[in-house]
Amino acid sequence: MTLPPLSLYIHIPWCIKKCPYCDFNSHAVKDTLPEAAYISALLADLAQDLDLYACRERPLASIFIGGGTPSLFAPEAFSRLLEGVAQQMVVAADAEITLEANPGTFESQKFAEFRALGINRLSVGIQSFQDGLLARLGRVHSAKEAIRAVEIAHYAGFANMNLDLMFGLPGATADCSQKDVQTALALEPTHISFYQLTLEPNTYFHKFPPALPDDEAVFTSQKTGQALLAEAGFGQYEVSAYSRNGWQCRHNRNYWQFGDYLGIGAGAHGKITLAAPAQLMRTQKPKSPEQYLRASHQPEGAVAIARADLPLEFVMNQLRLRDGFSLAHYRQVTGLADASLEPGLSDCLAQGLMVCQGGVYRCTPQGWNFLDTVLQKFLVC
Repeated sequence: MTLPPLSLYIHIPWCIKKCPYCDFNSHAVKDTLPEAAYISALLADLAQDLDLYACRERPLASIFIGGGTPSLFAPEAFSRLLEGVAQQMVVAADAEITLEANPGTFESQKFAEFRALGINRLSVGIQSFQDGLLARLGRVHSAKEAIRAVEIAHYAGFANMNLDLMFGLPGATADCSQKDVQTALALEPTHISFYQLTLEPNTYFHKFPPALPDDEAVFTSQKTGQALLAEAGFGQYEVSAYSRNGWQCRHNRNYWQFGDYLGIGAGAHGKITLAAPAQLMRTQKPKSPEQYLRASHQPEGAVAIARADLPLEFVMNQLRLRDGFSLAHYRQVTGLADASLEPGLSDCLAQGLMVCQGGVYRCTPQGWNFLDTVLQKFLVC
């Protein structure tokens, strides 16, 4: 069996302040960050997974350090972390290594040191370049600090950079997203994530919903932003991801192409192929940072994906990509026969939600706009 590519996700759960819309496993810093203890726990966690899933010899194609706000940690902590990873497994010479960062944590020397460690991609949580909108989102940075952060990143040598932008924000008008996208483009990133604010369960905004623009205004914001991005040469390769040619996020593409990834850190998720289709494993680590620090060496939350769930799991990821998928790829990563995608695949083709061209199945524009409807077709496969 040919195994899919392998990535590593590393979760740093602390941030300066918990945003009211955030449903990630993040926790506001109360006292001193336990950097040394947490790095030790991460490396012990990785060692455990490598032994459990026998993947020490598999080359690591990408590393993504997410959070929280990982850029709160010192360069010395990441030096120890990345050295520890390289000592335990094979990291590809051209591996993409991403660090999430928020404006307000940017210092020229600090980010120059991050770049010198081999971190070669930044993902910066901007959300908006307008102070009023940032305040309504509970962000701790200003528009000026956001622009300055990107300038510092360029100066530190980061040629590969993503900027996160949201639309449909409380108090936003139709012009707000246009201004945000135009400002982002002027800062010359290689990648932009452009997505709608959603009120997720277990968030402050879900419990106390803010007044949001109506559906027509949100749709106008989306279409206006997408047109600006396309005009500037940013191709939409995923539902909310846009990049210049050759600068797609390799780590996230591996997720969406049903690749394998180890997940270490508080609340981190992973997916590992041992033997398809019977042993495709989903893993999850303890969510509480305190519990994780006490018991990171203990196995927890590893379960096999049920064979009956594999078709939906596959299309739920793969159809986020504009490129779609081939049946050969489906067979390779799931170990299932083509027929296991029926009748969902035939129904989607008949209803114009998907097309097949040159052996590649992808969503039509209508299918992409109503992806939930497409996925429901595969609940019965």
